[in-house]
Amino acid sequence: MNSISKHKWLFNRDIIYKILIFIATVTVIVSFLPQKDKFNYQFDINKPWKYGLLQASFDFPIYKSDAQIKEEQDSLMASYQPYLSINNNVEKQAIEKFKEDYNKTLKYIIPNYEYFTQIEKMLKEMYKLGIISGSDMSILRGDSIKTFRLVNNTTASSHNVSQLITVKEAYEKIMSSTSFQLIRTLLQKCNLNNYLTPNVEFDKERSDIAKKDLLSTISGASGYVISGQKIIDRGEIVNEGTYNILQSLKKEWSKKSDSAQEIRMTIGGQILFVSIFILCFMIYLELFRKDYYQHKGGLTLLFALVMFFPVLTSLMVDQNLFTVYIIPFAMVPIIVRVFLDSRTAFMIVCTIIMLSSITLRYPYEFILLQVVTSMIAIYSLRELSQRSQLIRTAFFIFVGYALLYFSLELINENDLTRLNTRMYLYFMINGVLLLFAYPLLFVLEKIFGFTSNVTLVELSNINNKILREMSEVAPGTFQHSLQVANLASAAANRIDAKSQLVRTGALYHDIGKTINPALFTENQSGVNPHENLTYQQSAQVVLSHVTDGLKLAEKHNLPQVIKDFISTHHGKGVTKYFYISCQNENPDEVIDKSIFTYPGPNPFTKEQAIMMMADSVEAASRSMPEYTEESISNLVDKIVDSQVNEGYFKECPITFMDIANVKSVFKEKLKTMYHARISYPELKK
Repeated sequence: MNSISKHKWLFNRDIIYKILIFIATVTVIVSFLPQKDKFNYQFDINKPWKYGLLQASFDFPIYKSDAQIKEEQDSLMASYQPYLSINNNVEKQAIEKFKEDYNKTLKYIIPNYEYFTQIEKMLKEMYKLGIISGSDMSILRGDSIKTFRLVNNTTASSHNVSQLITVKEAYEKIMSSTSFQLIRTLLQKCNLNNYLTPNVEFDKERSDIAKKDLLSTISGASGYVISGQKIIDRGEIVNEGTYNILQSLKKEWSKKSDSAQEIRMTIGGQILFVSIFILCFMIYLELFRKDYYQHKGGLTLLFALVMFFPVLTSLMVDQNLFTVYIIPFAMVPIIVRVFLDSRTAFMIVCTIIMLSSITLRYPYEFILLQVVTSMIAIYSLRELSQRSQLIRTAFFIFVGYALLYFSLELINENDLTRLNTRMYLYFMINGVLLLFAYPLLFVLEKIFGFTSNVTLVELSNINNKILREMSEVAPGTFQHSLQVANLASAAANRIDAKSQLVRTGALYHDIGKTINPALFTENQSGVNPHENLTYQQSAQVVLSHVTDGLKLAEKHNLPQVIKDFISTHHGKGVTKYFYISCQNENPDEVIDKSIFTYPGPNPFTKEQAIMMMADSVEAASRSMPEYTEESISNLVDKIVDSQVNEGYFKECPITFMDIANVKSVFKEKLKTMYHARISYPELKK
């Protein structure tokens, strides 16, 4: 494959890759967007309407409230007459059984035939009144029924409930009759309950039909709203009448089903809306952050955030869960700012806010609050290295939410007693949830391969095992690393590079020297092992501190960005001392330069370039015969200019102005480090 074909293939692969990202993101977001318009208003009676003008989009009835319907039902139920049916056969069977039992056994208990006729007469009177079961009587009394319709064969007549008696009441009435006072004990032996059976039953089917017909005369609506009619406008108080209209609209909205064509149009609009914003964000990356397409971890994080927050918002709105104002959208710029850059943080949070707003009916308030608080997050948290910084940012964001929302309420409401205090509670919950960004950063580091300032600060603690071992085993190298870290971080601050990153990288750049510390001059104390080695052997020992450092970094699970400092702090440079010495002693031989060359690569970030310059300058400054302003300046210029001339910085985005500023910082710092001290006088005796 020639270079042109290869370039074309790579170009086509990138285009396909971006198209797949675009399609996947749009598909996921649209899949979770509500496909049907929902009633997303929140309102309370005697509270101001906090949304814009609301007009009816379709005709709907004004439903009566539950209290009104209950009152009308109670009024109608006062005239409700349930149906009871009488069974005349029950009386005949009971009287016949009583006669039969009298002829068999009861005549011996009550020998007086006159008493028999009186008992028979009383039984007939009870059945004539109507005997009903206790359960049916409980129903009538529980519903406060006063009259009923008694069905006798094919006729129905109205009667008072008070005339009905239960079996127990009929028995007591017979027993308490004055005619039987003298023979009460005899009557008890007759078991009159055997002849008292309910002859009136509750006719549930007819009664339910009668009740349904009666209640059907109640109208469920008290009026009608025509499409286009004004319902309420911003700032107006929701009175009882308006409240009923809004409740009726909400009920009708939930019953309203869209046609298939309307659903297709809705989905088409959602796809177009989401596609526009995703495309704008991808164009921004293409124009200003094209390198992110090469960093798969960073690209995955960005589009994971773009998908997650709109989907979460859609689910909360669709399921009528908590208000969307508790979602910590400000977490997005914090995460992106810590791992990537401020501009991308602002662009992505704006994209997410716009995509999330599509689920809300009146999104302008939501957009305004989220954009302003996101800007507060970006400005207040330029660098996250301590937990207190995140707590302070969460407090600022809460204050931003509260003040901005309060200002909107003052504009739309002139009565402070009607302020929506619940919103401030939501803002407080939002601030608390924002604190979870701190542990979340650790998780995202491991998933997407980032290294945050929090991790860098932890690694730069000199009490870490690997740095503590360096200070004990190779104290000279450790001191050198500290000085390089100070020089490099000061230079990084001057040219707006990542100072914490370059400081941490400088502390670890020479950890490979802890394997054989005595072979490096800064750790020697009079004895030089290189005197017994050839130049080639010495060069290999010195070169190995890079590969040994990478092995140690792998062993201690150091981040990749730190490993990059180890591998690039000498770039593809040459161990000039051994190489030149070898050439001088063997002028007639061709010396293999690769034996004396570091494996590289050359620096490919601004921070790595600063680190290389600081390492060389600090090491060379230790061998200066005198420390004057001129000698220090010449040394810095000589070393840095030679690195530039040798092309070490061709692959990193550092400018000549940056290099000039770095040299200026080095000169200032070295003059401070090696300034002459005054000698203290001795006390004369």
